[in-house]
Amino acid sequence: MKRRQFVKNSSLAAISIGVFGKLIFEKNKFIGDTPTTTDVLGPFYRPGAPFRTDINPPGFKGKKLYLSGNIFKDDGKTPFSDCLIEIWQVNNEGKYDNISNDFLYRGAAKTDKNGNYNFVTSMPIPYQAGKSYRAAHIHLRVEGAPGEQDLISQIYFKGDPYLHTDMYSADPASAGRILMVTKNERNEDMVHFDIVMSKEFPLDNAAFEKIIGLYDFGKGNLVEFYKKGDLLFSKDNGQISDAWRYTGNNSFEDGMGSKLQFEFLADGTIKAKVAYRDYPGNSIEKYEGTKFLKY
Repeated sequence: MKRRQFVKNSSLAAISIGVFGKLIFEKNKFIGDTPTTTDVLGPFYRPGAPFRTDINPPGFKGKKLYLSGNIFKDDGKTPFSDCLIEIWQVNNEGKYDNISNDFLYRGAAKTDKNGNYNFVTSMPIPYQAGKSYRAAHIHLRVEGAPGEQDLISQIYFKGDPYLHTDMYSADPASAGRILMVTKNERNEDMVHFDIVMSKEFPLDNAAFEKIIGLYDFGKGNLVEFYKKGDLLFSKDNGQISDAWRYTGNNSFEDGMGSKLQFEFLADGTIKAKVAYRDYPGNSIEKYEGTKFLKY
């Protein structure tokens, strides 16, 4: 499959474009009801990151980066308390910790009653992905409550030499997530990033139960669909590769505009039909798989 080969070669997976609403710049930050735009999930998301706010490895003596912000509900002003935020990034060699039990440079936290979150990390570096370079970035996932759509996104940093050549940071939807690194009162590097959630279009658990499982897409391609929060995640031959939000009528969408629809046949067969919008070129590739295993 062309797109699957693209994912493996580039270490990129899915991009998602948010919807623009009212936005006002006030006191050095944007406020309003504009949902935070989503971004590439990447193939290196690992569920189960430990709850910790300092994601630097033990004994770290390098230059720290303080990441903080507020998370708001979809109205852009109500603090979103007690919601989960996960972050992950590469180390100073441009590598993700994909296998160790230490979950290096990965962490999770819950927001306080005012929707505040805080992490201590260090500045990630750009790294090569296939034939191009990814701009330095930090991944994040926010899992809220019913009514608020879970979010997968990234932040970037002003001045990065690859911002305009990395197709994800160069996307116009990323503009509000390219952040200025400033100094705190201790002259340490810091970035502030406020997050506005979007409204959820819910699918009940009974419907999710019908579609989750393992699907055969032919030619040795096995895709597992499973639920996490209110998103449908997919594993391509065992590797987490995409996240899909429900859009109605047994259909889902990822941020590239790719479509995923489940079809229920009279004989009990369940089919998954995917129309991938591939980057670059915006070409459409269609694939079909059949469910053959329910855990």
